Amino acid sequence: MKENKLYTLVTSDTAVIYWYKPDEMSDELSYTVYLDGKECGKTDKTHYTIKKLKSNRKYRVKVEYTVNRKSAKAFKIDKISFVTSKEKKIIDITKEPYNAVGDGKTMNTKAFQMAIDEAGSKDQLYIPAGVYLSGALHLHGNIDIFLEKDAVIKGTDNPRDYLPKIPSRFEGIEMMCYSSLINMGTMDHSTDINCENVIIHGKGTIESGGKKLAEKIIEEERKHLDTNGIILSEYEKEETLPGRARPRLINISNSKNVRLSGLNLKDGASWNVHMIYSQDVITDHCNFYSEDVWNGDGWDPDSSHDCTIFACKFNTGDDAIAIKAGKNPEGNDINIPAKNINIFDCVSEFGHGIVIGSEISGGIENVNIWDCDMTESSNGLEIKATRKRGGYVRNINIRDSKFSRVLMHSVNYNDDGKAAKDKPTFSDCRFRNVKLSGKYLDEDKKKISCNAVEIIGFDEAELITNVNFDQIKIHNKSNIVIQNCTNVSLNNISTIV
Repeated sequence: MKENKLYTLVTSDTAVIYWYKPDEMSDELSYTVYLDGKECGKTDKTHYTIKKLKSNRKYRVKVEYTVNRKSAKAFKIDKISFVTSKEKKIIDITKEPYNAVGDGKTMNTKAFQMAIDEAGSKDQLYIPAGVYLSGALHLHGNIDIFLEKDAVIKGTDNPRDYLPKIPSRFEGIEMMCYSSLINMGTMDHSTDINCENVIIHGKGTIESGGKKLAEKIIEEERKHLDTNGIILSEYEKEETLPGRARPRLINISNSKNVRLSGLNLKDGASWNVHMIYSQDVITDHCNFYSEDVWNGDGWDPDSSHDCTIFACKFNTGDDAIAIKAGKNPEGNDINIPAKNINIFDCVSEFGHGIVIGSEISGGIENVNIWDCDMTESSNGLEIKATRKRGGYVRNINIRDSKFSRVLMHSVNYNDDGKAAKDKPTFSDCRFRNVKLSGKYLDEDKKKISCNAVEIIGFDEAELITNVNFDQIKIHNKSNIVIQNCTNVSLNNISTIV
């Protein structure tokens, strides 16, 4: 995203306008949105939804802002035109010839897949209210799926319903995994995009088999696991190896122009939304739930670029958001970075917060985070890697947000595999106008006092460098701990009792 530029996400009757936050030191920025020259609303967020538009019509939109409530002077963000989509043919999947049944008992995999296969670019698959039991579904490009309020695509907890296995990547390693509940694209790091222009939206829920499905897959994988030559003690736990074959809730591989909007995304057997070697993936106005799932991440861009998430809430069993780029040594050889990731107006209600790493072997750069609240999380904002990992994290910009704490450090888990030739580096990380509670949320949802900032580098201090904190407010009389790093600056730090 660029400054002073508006971006649009349109359907036939709505438009979501969003923009990069102006570089103003103010907690009172206010935005006014104009449609065809008339004011249509105000907001303090960097996005705005316009409803009840007409299809296939051109509109003009302008956004201005003021720096505080007393200021009369308005500054322009941008002014652009957009055209709403043409109305599409509505294909109700409960009608002939598909006859899907939303009774929570009937298996609908064949009916759904037939509807998906036959859907054209001028169609919209419409899923009315009901609970539709299903196994893995595979999408093609140029498809529109709309879930009505109280519509649930409910994945089973039977591993056989997620076969065949597909090429995927888990914790930075390419491997064969069970198909996810929703799948788009075929993963291949050596080729380009093979699926594009997918939108799944509405007011409904996509929910998989969660913890039960994960446990059954791990048990099934144990039967076939070849441990010859493997040192199991190198792994985090005995479930780690067989657990890597688990599916995600939504798998986005080698895909482009994908939007997930307005949905409840719930209980993948591991991560919920995972994008691999993809670009221009946007997730907005979604709720993530995976509190009881091991590795239950919310939204994970993995060696993907130009991905944006906003207006989302997280109640997760692991990271709300985890940015990844492969694991040593394979990730160093593939060498595809995660970059140009934008995260704004996101809130954690439970989970680990926003994490960069530990899989950074292909590099992670140009991450922008603003207007987020990760106070209700265990780790707040965390940047991590192992000494073996290689790769880099650089140009990370975090502003106008709240966290339980900030962590930048090496970790000793997920550390199997041959070491990279070079050590990992963290550099050029900037924190501005950030509030730190100095209390993290534990697994029992209790607030535990902690250091507000921990920057604990690798043995070589130069591996973490050029880190700047400015306008930081720390609660709970919490400490700042800095070890084994260089060029760390602290400016305008205040403590709030």
